[in-house]
Amino acid sequence: MGEESLKRRKGEDKGREDRQSIQSHEPQTMNLQKQANPFPFLFPFPSGPGVGLISGICMIVGTIIGSGIFVSPKSVLANVEAVGPCLTIWAACGVLATLGALCFAELGTMITKSGGEYPYLMEAFGPIPAFLFSWTSLLVTKPSSFAIICLSFAEYASAPFYPGCDPPQAVIKCLAAAAIVVITIVNSLSVKLGSYLQNFLTAAKMIIVTIIIVSGIVLLAQGKTDNFKDSFKGSKISVSSISLAFYNGLWAYDGWNQLNYITEELKNPYRNLPLSIIIGIPLVTVCYVLINVSYFTVMTSTELLQSQAVAVTFGDRVLYPASWIVPLFVVFSTLGSANGTCFTAGRLVYVAGREGHVLKILSYISVKRLTPAPAIIFYGAIAIIYVIPGDINSLINYFSFAVWIFYGLTVLALIVMRFTRKELKRPIRVPIIIPVIVTLVSIVLVLAPIISAPELPYLYCTLFILSGLIVYALFVHLKFRWAQKISKPITMHLQMLLEVVPEEDVPE
Repeated sequence: MGEESLKRRKGEDKGREDRQSIQSHEPQTMNLQKQANPFPFLFPFPSGPGVGLISGICMIVGTIIGSGIFVSPKSVLANVEAVGPCLTIWAACGVLATLGALCFAELGTMITKSGGEYPYLMEAFGPIPAFLFSWTSLLVTKPSSFAIICLSFAEYASAPFYPGCDPPQAVIKCLAAAAIVVITIVNSLSVKLGSYLQNFLTAAKMIIVTIIIVSGIVLLAQGKTDNFKDSFKGSKISVSSISLAFYNGLWAYDGWNQLNYITEELKNPYRNLPLSIIIGIPLVTVCYVLINVSYFTVMTSTELLQSQAVAVTFGDRVLYPASWIVPLFVVFSTLGSANGTCFTAGRLVYVAGREGHVLKILSYISVKRLTPAPAIIFYGAIAIIYVIPGDINSLINYFSFAVWIFYGLTVLALIVMRFTRKELKRPIRVPIIIPVIVTLVSIVLVLAPIISAPELPYLYCTLFILSGLIVYALFVHLKFRWAQKISKPITMHLQMLLEVVPEEDVPE
């Protein structure tokens, strides 16, 4: 009896040693989600608990400033055709983004769930609008955003090799697809590698913004103000043109709602969330207006519209012979924006998957690397499809049309819950006039282009969003058995191929 007890004890000790040995060889990335961000000033996606005010401001600034300010100036100017209205639109977009972010701050502290707009729509209107949001985000807004940013990268990366003419579209699209593939692979393989890449690219982004703004201020001090005389002369002002100009301006501000993804990680969120918004977005607005002023110090409206890459033209005229700095750092900036978009790809997918609104496999996590690999690969594949036929301006218009439908609905949800969910605690409470203004502006932004200058792609976009109702009825509400029979073996094989499991099964 004593020998059996001794053997059992030895077996238990050996099993304990084996488990400790296995745990000691676990990949270090498994604990990355629990570590604080070592570079809060550079890396705009703090991953650990205790994100302070400075980190919150850095996240807003680092997320918003990306490819937009180097792509949208041409499109904003093309719609209003004068310097004065153009600068006014850029400032107004910043005001609208600030008001929208304050509405989202109330929603984020009232409903502390991940997934951005998804839980707010679920709480206010039920599962159908929430499903339509996830359906549209997964297949339209998120992948098209990824595609637009990578196309912007490709334009600036190829521009120096084709001086005096536009780069071939085939070159731009191949470069954009290559960027999508590389960023997708990096973020699928390692959280740590993706975060370090983001640190470097965000620092580069701030350098080029500073160079352009300082150069513009110096030129203004030297008296380069000819292009600002009679700045409203010859402007084209209509509801349609202003709406399309807003679409392109607001694209550059996209990301103003990113703090809602980390509300639970903020230190004292009831103070730091609104403060980060009130400081961060106006700071971005000032940067954007000053960058546009810098462009107009060296380019007339006609020259800016004819430029293939506005920042490259600016660099050629101001920083020669060091003009190569501008396209290089703009490339870094656009890559950083694309990497950040990809980095946060799994959050909405996970929440929608938990509710049974998307294929479960898309919400699974890599066992070895703790990355949402299926979601990231899915985003990358859809983004490449958008790169093939689309040009940047068209993609921005249809992206903005779709995204502002749901921004408007989400802010309307805030108004509705003021009356239907009075029992919910509201640590941050914005004046009711702010969500009313944002909702009305959203309605104008969505309807104006359709009424004044109707185009078939807007109809296609609307029909695609509404087609989500059929998908919801068949696969979520009725839960057809044949669909489950098909999806189960696909899920099983993809699990084995990608080595992924539901998040709750990932070993600690």
